[in-house]
Amino acid sequence: MKPCILGIAGGSGAGKTTIVNQLIGRIGEEQIAWLPYDAYYRDLGHLTLTERQQYNFDHPDAFDTELYMRHIAALQQGQTITIPNYDFVSYTRVAGGIVTAPRPILILDGILLFVPVMLRNIIEMRVFIDTADDIRLLRRMQRDTTERGRSMESVRQQYLRTVRPMHHAYVAPSRQYAHVIVPGDDSIDVATTLLQHHIQQLLIHG
Repeated sequence: MKPCILGIAGGSGAGKTTIVNQLIGRIGEEQIAWLPYDAYYRDLGHLTLTERQQYNFDHPDAFDTELYMRHIAALQQGQTITIPNYDFVSYTRVAGGIVTAPRPILILDGILLFVPVMLRNIIEMRVFIDTADDIRLLRRMQRDTTERGRSMESVRQQYLRTVRPMHHAYVAPSRQYAHVIVPGDDSIDVATTLLQHHIQQLLIHG
């Protein structure tokens, strides 16, 4: 049986990963396969480090959507896939990856998840996490400095150069394609509980 596909979009720092982790914790990893769009950035190993650092990671072209679609199709066909291991420090794919088997529920998440038409059209329930810009920026600064080896200044520069303009050009307009819009400021539990109930009903009724 093909998995039911749920998609969670929203700006950088909106709370997408937090919600997915909460859902897996509440429902169980044996029921949910998670395919983060962030793992499918294009490999920039052919560029110099300086060129990689100047790359626009917030534009739709930064993602290997073709590979993402192939992996989704493989999971739908009952096949196991290996999610790329993307190194956010070197901006390249490195050895290894997360082996992911098909599950009844497939959750996709990413800032630009609703932008490609071919991707948007296969998502059965599209959820947009609407979070204020200042809160998203603070969360991004904390994440990038603690998890991705960035300095506060580099995060600030990237935010002004690409993150903010691309959010207004692509991410925010994709909100119109959501079936459900939920707040992500300080009430992540609202979104998690909503999705949890929906997933549980899907699991009960197939």
